[in-house]
Amino acid sequence: MPELSYDYIRGLIDGEGCFSFCSIPANGKKVLLPAFMLRMAIRDKELIERIRDKLGLKNKVYCYSYQGKDGFKRQPQAVLIVRDLGALRRTIIPLFYKKLIGHKGKQFEAWIERIGNDPLVPESYKIIYRLHKTGFYNSDNRFL
Repeated sequence: MPELSYDYIRGLIDGEGCFSFCSIPANGKKVLLPAFMLRMAIRDKELIERIRDKLGLKNKVYCYSYQGKDGFKRQPQAVLIVRDLGALRRTIIPLFYKKLIGHKGKQFEAWIERIGNDPLVPESYKIIYRLHKTGFYNSDNRFL
């Protein structure tokens, strides 16, 4: 199989990826953890694993079958979820920073802004926003 390029990964994420938040309970309160997700049909599990490996991520690729409540039959899904601060700060943000076009680029920018401004996001994750505001990610050329 050909090696995956960073441009290929960005293109795939533009259509299949998501920058969102996971709600978890912590100390009796709701906390929002920033999350990067890639979800595809189970037939593409190997591709997701190759992307994970190319990026040096340690996350497991989960498989599940969700049929929904609307009566439609859906294929099982494979999903990679990255919530770890270190992986987000050192890999996910630099890979996509100012490199996504269109709606996904806007979603990415809004995601970083929310990380910095939402009081439900833990203080430790706000380093991502501070690095963004100081221009740190503009000089990261590892994923060209």
